Amino acid sequence: MMALVWQGVLLAVLVAAMSVNADMQVDCRPDYMTLVWRESRNQVDPTLFRLGNCIPTSFSGRETVFTVGFNDCNFRRLVTGDQLIYSNDLMHISSPDSNELPFTLPVVCSYQRPKDWYNPTYVPEFNTYGEGEMVFHIGLMNEDFSGPAESTSFPLGSFIPIMASVELNFHQPLLLLLDECVAAATPELNPGSHLYPIITNKGCLVDSKTSGSRFEPRQNSSEIHLSLQAFRFAMGKEVYLHCELVAWDPVGLDHTKKACNYVQNHGWELVDNPAYSNLCDCCDSTCKSRRMRSTASGKLGVVKKAVLGPFTITENP
Repeated sequence: MMALVWQGVLLAVLVAAMSVNADMQVDCRPDYMTLVWRESRNQVDPTLFRLGNCIPTSFSGRETVFTVGFNDCNFRRLVTGDQLIYSNDLMHISSPDSNELPFTLPVVCSYQRPKDWYNPTYVPEFNTYGEGEMVFHIGLMNEDFSGPAESTSFPLGSFIPIMASVELNFHQPLLLLLDECVAAATPELNPGSHLYPIITNKGCLVDSKTSGSRFEPRQNSSEIHLSLQAFRFAMGKEVYLHCELVAWDPVGLDHTKKACNYVQNHGWELVDNPAYSNLCDCCDSTCKSRRMRSTASGKLGVVKKAVLGPFTITENP
């Protein structure tokens, strides 16, 4: 069945030029790939090759073979435009008693995305943003967040399900947060843009004070679900959400790194642990920020700007 779905798909392989004296062949198939490495040097140990976090499927003499699925071996997946791209790294790890230097080579399989294909976790309609080895996504979902939205038109007062996520690849586990979000009628923000604030003050869902909007209970630390009640802004026109996505150390929450709902007749509540809702106390004043640090050096987190849309809000029938 899968072969029928992918029939006629364009297959492409990108392999970096190799300074080592060897031959690498990659055969990209619909849902798996085979990589064959033929080594000309006697002293290279084939058992020390890795594709992502996978050991060789087989090896004989100077030939090392990987036959692996794209759901294994820490493959990185990127959906962009009409392309579906899977990438990984072939590595050779030097043994302590070897004079051979370790090396890493990129391996990429690129496919034309079938029109009826979407990933059950990340939809192709998502806007996608790269940050080093991290890939951020934000998109419109259906009512139970199980797949893509069937429409980009929402009646006033209905809920707009939004999911933001980050693919961490080899990074330490991080918590995804929505730091700021405003609605605008344009895909770019200009000095004179008319804005509707949704999330302000470093993670405070201010729209929940006057509506039923809410952050949903978290299912996965690398995702955050927002049920946004359709508001009276740019009615019948295209609306864009301009947001800052934050991937942050889960033990590093403070007044500036949090997700807070306003609960009527109760006050502000921290989504990830209501026992520490005092972190939301500044939502009605000013939550002072501190300097962001980068995971590139193994520290706390990164921020990525993202735009979601367009979608439209219509009058109730």
